[in-house]
Amino acid sequence: MTSTINWLLVGAGDIAGKRVAEALANTEGSHLRAVCDMVPERARDVARTYGVGVVYTDFQEALGDGSVDAVYVATPVYLHSEMAIQAIKAGKHVLVEKPLGLDCNDAQDIVQVAESSGLTCACAYFRRLYSRYAMLTDMIQRQRLGEIVLVRMAYYSWFDPGVEDPKYWRVVREKSGGGPLADMGSHMFDVLIGLFGLPVKLSASNITACRNWDVEDGSVSIMRLAGGGQITASFNWSSRTWIHMFEVVGTEGRVLWQPYDTGPVVRTMGRSVTEFDMPPSKNVHQPLIEDFIASVSEGRQPACPISEAAMTNRLIDAIYRSASTHREVAI
Repeated sequence: MTSTINWLLVGAGDIAGKRVAEALANTEGSHLRAVCDMVPERARDVARTYGVGVVYTDFQEALGDGSVDAVYVATPVYLHSEMAIQAIKAGKHVLVEKPLGLDCNDAQDIVQVAESSGLTCACAYFRRLYSRYAMLTDMIQRQRLGEIVLVRMAYYSWFDPGVEDPKYWRVVREKSGGGPLADMGSHMFDVLIGLFGLPVKLSASNITACRNWDVEDGSVSIMRLAGGGQITASFNWSSRTWIHMFEVVGTEGRVLWQPYDTGPVVRTMGRSVTEFDMPPSKNVHQPLIEDFIASVSEGRQPACPISEAAMTNRLIDAIYRSASTHREVAI
């Protein structure tokens, strides 16, 4: 059994209300001690829902709460680095929503401070804790698929927030770091990096076809793995249709996740096809919190340490660099 971790949740917006607050409040060994948001009503709403008695609107005041052991940073991306670093310097363990930073430099600032702190610091790439991820990791490590020749990933949806929408910050580059690349691409790139490491080079094309935004609404990339396999990655927010898929193809077999999170895992070995029902947890953030608590207790790395989360920012930076120069770039 682990001792209980008392959490400060900073940011009471969309993701906090959907899953994070519930996971912090209801996971064994976890206690949601306080909620902090610059909008008092938002903080009070989350606090009321989960029986939290302490609400802050000032982050510095919240960090001074001596009963808080860890901080969950669920603010817009442009605040991640500043708030994570302040929390680490205040002696708190830190779990940061994705992506870790606006860009690789922003993310690396957190890594630099965290590395000398002796504290547990992680990023909320919860898909590393899926049973399908564990299954695919095992197959790759045992070379069940043979030599990896192709990885395909795609995400299409419609996202068009008005300027008054609380989610509008996601299409403002200085606040989000990018469009669908930063939002959904970051999750899928983290899985790619967790399985295979960083690609070694890529060519990319980004467009803003349907919107008056300063971020992309579509992106297509072709990448190369260190072992020679190819990767195709496409993301957009410009289709009223929807697809979310990930496939790994090897010389001996392939594995398909479609839909990525909730569909069956389809394993094909030669011409033999097997489907596995491997649904995620009802609240996908709960295994993330469980892993983080265990990592603190056991003194081990969490599922996605921030040093690896920064690699996703490095990859996204390379995509933007390639798209802007119209050249293949090394990563």
